[in-house]
Amino acid sequence: MDLPYHTPLTPALQTRLGLDPTAPLAMADRVRFSELDVLNHVNNAVYMQWFERLRIRYTQDWGLSRYMGAGHDPRIVIRSGQIHYRQEMRMDEDYIVTCGCTAFRTTSFSLAQALWAGGTLRATFDCVLVLLTADGAARYPIPEAVRARFIAVDGAHEETARPGVA
Repeated sequence: MDLPYHTPLTPALQTRLGLDPTAPLAMADRVRFSELDVLNHVNNAVYMQWFERLRIRYTQDWGLSRYMGAGHDPRIVIRSGQIHYRQEMRMDEDYIVTCGCTAFRTTSFSLAQALWAGGTLRATFDCVLVLLTADGAARYPIPEAVRARFIAVDGAHEETARPGVA
């Protein structure tokens, strides 16, 4: 099977490729020579770039930001994140990065991201993203349409905010 790069993968294709569970957004690519370190495997920092690339596409596709640097789009910042490296990646391996919201509050949401290769989970990245106004001075509420998509497409749930936490 030819793996389509840089194109959202359908849930059916994700399943055929061994991803379990499937994700709201998944895209494939291939390891490049420039992503290797002196040990001839993918440098740990590159995983974060792969996760970031899909995370930006996700926030664009879900209608959170166009990343145009102007206007009223929110700033989207990582409040916290945890990566778990499970198995190394090597030159020319095909991989799939996935992304989906698991929970949200008024101005923040949690994303679960995963990296798959050959039907094997290679790394995960779980993070909390916060929306800020364009100037960064205040919190920015998640638009209702995005909240609805988090529920309908991602299967996310709304968390009740703790006092003082959005």
